[in-house]
Amino acid sequence: MDHYVMAIDQGTTSTRAMVFDHAGSIVSAGQLEHRQHTPRPGWVEHDPLEIWANTRRVVAESLAKADLTRVDIAAVGITNQRETTVVWDRRTGRPVHPAIVWQDTRTQHMVDALAAEGGRDRFRDVTGLPLATYFSASKIRWILDNVEGAAEKAQAGHLAFGTTDSWLVWNLTGGVDGGLHVTDATNASRTLLMDLAELDWADDIVDTFGIPRSMLPEIRSSSEVYGMIGGHSLLQGVPIAGILGDQQAAAFGQAAFDEGESKSTYGSGSFILVGTGTERVLSEHGLLTTVAYQLGRSAPRYALEGAIAVTGALVTWLRDNLGMIDDAVQIEALAASVPDNGGAYIVPAFSGLFAPYWRPDARGGILGLTSFVTRAHLARAVLEATAFQTRDVLGAVEADMGAEVHTLAVDGGMTVNDLLMQFQADILGIDVVRPGVTETTALGAAYVAGLAVGYWRSLDELRDNWQEDQRWEPTMPAEQSERLYRNWRKAVSRTLDWVDDDVD
Repeated sequence: MDHYVMAIDQGTTSTRAMVFDHAGSIVSAGQLEHRQHTPRPGWVEHDPLEIWANTRRVVAESLAKADLTRVDIAAVGITNQRETTVVWDRRTGRPVHPAIVWQDTRTQHMVDALAAEGGRDRFRDVTGLPLATYFSASKIRWILDNVEGAAEKAQAGHLAFGTTDSWLVWNLTGGVDGGLHVTDATNASRTLLMDLAELDWADDIVDTFGIPRSMLPEIRSSSEVYGMIGGHSLLQGVPIAGILGDQQAAAFGQAAFDEGESKSTYGSGSFILVGTGTERVLSEHGLLTTVAYQLGRSAPRYALEGAIAVTGALVTWLRDNLGMIDDAVQIEALAASVPDNGGAYIVPAFSGLFAPYWRPDARGGILGLTSFVTRAHLARAVLEATAFQTRDVLGAVEADMGAEVHTLAVDGGMTVNDLLMQFQADILGIDVVRPGVTETTALGAAYVAGLAVGYWRSLDELRDNWQEDQRWEPTMPAEQSERLYRNWRKAVSRTLDWVDDDVD
């Protein structure tokens, strides 16, 4: 039997390839960042060709580090930044426009016009989602409207749309020479175009956006053999057997399979998922209803999700835009050099505010400044903003579920920051628990691929792999945490109603 499973994790800021063994431990990894293009305020773009080139390089690096070849890999799973929209020409394999990233807000006027006709929730009963620039549908329409010749090519069947999982699968399986055009139900559920009950494209909504059905990929389950890697790849002949959107993959990697089980992932943004089993729960408190996973022909499992647009990206902004630190890891020591935030709060509404507010009119603000505040206080405020936003979402989760969350399982790059994790426990008033393998996004993708080919045989086998690494218990007095959170809510209120017809 083959010995390992590889996951390709195509994220918002980087692409990784990670090899896992049967115990769910990391054997090797390769990672490359890609450039973030912001040509106008509110616009965020990636180069799909750069992402594809980086994918090939990190696959080679991960194999070389462990001295492995394709014969050692049982299957490949893919996880990806969701909603980010790639449109390419099937005949040439070239994108017709840079990828429009999930954070991008250029389509707000289109979204506003659709909401004026039927309300922000006009598609929620079918898709589980509100009208928002976050999702893929309006991004596809923008490309058709603004790229010369795109609408005509789409009508002729020459253009394909996909989130980055579809883009990678198409290239890995041959590209212009017979590449597969597929996605899974978790990614499709983030386009604002999929019927959650049927797991198929909702024709009336597709027509409302004016998107030719021929552009859309085939929706498949999250765990099955889609096809074999072809071309001259180092993985030629290895099956691609799993696809999950990044946040669903993180939940799967945390072994959060069942109703009521939850996780919080800290990446460029942060995302809390709580499973609702086979029931689709429509949120009344600003959360999204999404597909959690579907294994082969089994019934899909659903989840409520709270999406926060900017958390780890705020650290990157502090480094790249303000130059306050040279490396992201330096923020913890800088923030720890002061006992508190000095009264300063940072609300990172760079693309408006996502869950639970859904306020595209918001813009970021630094509040509470006095001459006492130093860059160390601002560094601390950056970290605290992540914890405050998580509390916002967790409160909405508890309101929708009608039950309290007693422990928060965490993963992602920011969980190595002990100061942040302790503050997160303090501001929530509950234990925060980090697993032994924090790269649960890639692990989840490996798990669904391994299940499809029999490398792992059951969910119970995956549960047995999960181990606790560290636990943070709240130590801050409740009255102090409540005061800090009250001031945070005050700061948020000051950032609203910033964008109007004169300010964008």
